[in-house]
Amino acid sequence: MNPSVTIIHVSQVTPSNADSSESLMTLPLTFFDLLWFKLHPVERVFFYRLTNATRSFFDSVIVPKLKSSLSSALSHYLPLAGQLVWNSVDHKPSIVCSTNDAVSFTVAESTADFSQLTGNEPFSATQLYQLAPQLRVTEDSAAVVSFQVTLFPNQGFCIGVTANHAVLDGKTTTMFLKSWAHTCKQPNNSLPEDLIPFYDRTVIKGPPEIDTFLLNMWHSAAKMFAGGKEPENPKSLKHLITPEIDPDFFRFTFELSRGNIQKLRERLKRDQPSDSKQLRLSTFVITFSYAFTCLIRSRGGDPNRPVGYGFAADCRSLLVDPPVPSSYFGNCVSSIFSKPLTAATFMAEDGFLAAARFISDSVEELDGNVAWKVMKKYSGAPFGSQVLHVAGSTRFGVYGLDFGWGRPGKVEVVSIDQDTISMAESRDGSGGVEIGFSLKKHEMHVLIDLLTDELKN
Repeated sequence: MNPSVTIIHVSQVTPSNADSSESLMTLPLTFFDLLWFKLHPVERVFFYRLTNATRSFFDSVIVPKLKSSLSSALSHYLPLAGQLVWNSVDHKPSIVCSTNDAVSFTVAESTADFSQLTGNEPFSATQLYQLAPQLRVTEDSAAVVSFQVTLFPNQGFCIGVTANHAVLDGKTTTMFLKSWAHTCKQPNNSLPEDLIPFYDRTVIKGPPEIDTFLLNMWHSAAKMFAGGKEPENPKSLKHLITPEIDPDFFRFTFELSRGNIQKLRERLKRDQPSDSKQLRLSTFVITFSYAFTCLIRSRGGDPNRPVGYGFAADCRSLLVDPPVPSSYFGNCVSSIFSKPLTAATFMAEDGFLAAARFISDSVEELDGNVAWKVMKKYSGAPFGSQVLHVAGSTRFGVYGLDFGWGRPGKVEVVSIDQDTISMAESRDGSGGVEIGFSLKKHEMHVLIDLLTDELKN
């Protein structure tokens, strides 16, 4: 019998200061926001093991505490309860806040095996989709974020978050979740300074034509997806691509321990020619290069087929004139794409070294001129290529989110498909990296064998 999720109720949670004059705010999207404007929302699920989580305890303690603290946390993050709109007279969309704003909060119960979802074996991806809430998006307005808390009786519960990427990047989403967790666990303590959002959009500087360039890019993409027809509503807020749920897909989390990463680092140092440019062997470069190489090899096929990669880079520390605080609210990430590559490069014996060289060079290119480089970054691998992307980061600290019932037993990025992986720090705090994969079952077994065997070399 397939596990099911039953919706208990759906409510609206308002910020605790919803009636104050401060609740009126309008934030225009910046070019960093427009970069991600039409992409599918980002969905995450945080699992908490709690064996005394009966339905009675869930209804009387867990849900009320989460809702009350969510309301308090939202008072510092009013745009999360607002709406994304694109008025006819405006050149670009804005986030508009008003006194009637609220976020959707779903309460549900699941019959799934909590241990399977938080364990170390592959499981059907369809079980995760039911744990992430829907995000309301229409032609004229779109919600910013939605939440769902799901009970697994006598096993634990999970918190699902769906975020509109046009408004939030991973850093901002995680910063809010840390604020919510802090408020839930310590309701009488004020928020630490580093969790109070910075809203001044004037610190984001870019070429004067960049907004128009990005909006035209999305318009062209919408036209392509419509078979060459002009979009009926050029200012529609609906996302271009809504991935279909494939029942054949499985999820698996592979952990590279701190020792594994050091071993791979030493291998790359040993294999690198002495007269070549030194590689930037950060944890990210090593982990992404390893996952990229194994995925290309596991798919096999024509060695001349086109491949590539892309990743998002946080630009808060790169922009210095003016400086952008780490607590900046909104997107402040740029997309980095490889040049067109072929699978043969990474299927060869030195494929891992080749991947590390390319990805190291991509990271080295990041600097304070990122805004001026954005318009030159969209000429990567041909359509239909195997292009690997990354969601998440080891720097977010997602395993530190304690709402008062302990740290998460597992964190999953739901919104990844077969050409996207997720990254997070190891849940045990040992300095390793968790890599999340989503593949068809037979492909997953091939990949797992490769990931394991390559570490033995």
